[in-house]
Amino acid sequence: MIRTLTLLALTAGAAALAVPVQAQNVARVNGVAIPSARVDAMVKELVAQGRGDNPQLRQMIKDELINREIMMQEAMRMGLSRSPEVASQLEFARQNVLVRAYLQDYLRKHPVSDADIQGEYDRIRKEMGGEREFRARHILVKTEELARAIIGKLKGGARFEDLAKQSDDPGSRERGGDLDWATAGTFVPEFGRAMAGLKKGETTETPVRTQFGFHVIRLDDVRESQFPSLEQARPQISQQLQRQRMDKMMGELRGKARVE
Repeated sequence: MIRTLTLLALTAGAAALAVPVQAQNVARVNGVAIPSARVDAMVKELVAQGRGDNPQLRQMIKDELINREIMMQEAMRMGLSRSPEVASQLEFARQNVLVRAYLQDYLRKHPVSDADIQGEYDRIRKEMGGEREFRARHILVKTEELARAIIGKLKGGARFEDLAKQSDDPGSRERGGDLDWATAGTFVPEFGRAMAGLKKGETTETPVRTQFGFHVIRLDDVRESQFPSLEQARPQISQQLQRQRMDKMMGELRGKARVE
């Protein structure tokens, strides 16, 4: 509902300037006009969700707006707008509309440019440059004795994938202990250091203890970190930069405000 109110508020002003007075209203309910801008705003929202703009949709929206106006007038007649709970909800809705309008205005005046996105992309890529990804398997057990016994079986020719079926890690044991590609920093420090210290094809000679228990780790492969293209990363970087700007703006506003 708040989202719809916001769209109506943004659309109504522009529509009022663009069309003759006679064409501004789609109906009147007990003398109260229903602006055509409201229909246009709701059509725009539904089209964005995948609906097609057609006369049937517009008639359905018109009927809905008429029903709403009738019910609102009845609620006003009953004095429901004077209820503290309803008054609070109305004020909250008004606040949301104004906040949304302010944020849209701020982002329009402080847009994220292609150069901003390119700069942030280059910074992140440079920061992550040279980082490696590891494809490892592990078997997690509760005690060091069990882990050592598993290492002994592996040295005796047992298959890692078979022994992984007794792992206490349900997420990987059905995949033979496979942890997929990940950087060392993805894991707890003890695990990450032990994994990164292995050569391709090696298995840890001693159990690796972490907060989860004791691990036996085998490193299957290593590669340079796979970094997305600029076009793949563009939406996420743009949103991140917008959030940073809004956070900065909010910090500046709070610094000027007197909060008691």
